Amino acid sequence: MPKAQWGIVLRSNLRRAALAGLGLACACGPHAHIPPRPVVVAGALAPTDSLARLARRLAPFLYLQRDEWFPLERAVAVVHPTRPIIAYHLLWKDDVHGSWIPFTVPTDEEVVWVGYDASGAPTDLWTYWHGKTLHTPWQGTPAVDVQWGKHGSLPRGIIESDLPRFRTLNAFYAFHYIAIADILLGRLTRPGPLGFFHSYARYRDFSRVLVLADSLDVVVRTAEPREQLEAVFGRPYSRKSPWPP
Repeated sequence: MPKAQWGIVLRSNLRRAALAGLGLACACGPHAHIPPRPVVVAGALAPTDSLARLARRLAPFLYLQRDEWFPLERAVAVVHPTRPIIAYHLLWKDDVHGSWIPFTVPTDEEVVWVGYDASGAPTDLWTYWHGKTLHTPWQGTPAVDVQWGKHGSLPRGIIESDLPRFRTLNAFYAFHYIAIADILLGRLTRPGPLGFFHSYARYRDFSRVLVLADSLDVVVRTAEPREQLEAVFGRPYSRKSPWPP
């Protein structure tokens, strides 16, 4: 075989091997194992318990971006035994980025916290936002905006300039276009969007309302909810910080 032709064959074989290896890596990507409902959870509060009723009454309204792809699979409310705070752990089916990477967590856990006073009225709202905890005083029904694809949680109506540097919505919107290949690779391991090919105004269109109180799987009272979350979410899950600072 002539040397030039041999080089072409070698490059072609290497390309096929690389694609096969990538396909194998993606096929071996993590898969979620979420326990089926109903879930029996040790220490779960009865629906008639006063704390369970409080947790459902204070559960935030979630305002999803209108094109959100991944559903909310499970939700757990955790009442702190000594602090007037209720944590709402949210398990989304997946994150739009990185799902093809072997050994990554195959679901997306986010957390929202509601503080309340002696009368049971909300006083504070904390949300988990890409490694940072956002906080604002709050009155009235708690409400949270949920970011497209990545499910970062924002107190509804937050001023974007108040967000941490390099973690603004427009930064994530721009990053999405850089990371299109990552999103497409994720589709090899599970169904998902091709990308977000709309305007920035639409990226900020949080108009799909999800009533979290209707989606709570269980309410528990504990300072360390790992056992209960594993029972409802399955393993592994992201294990975000259970409480705000």
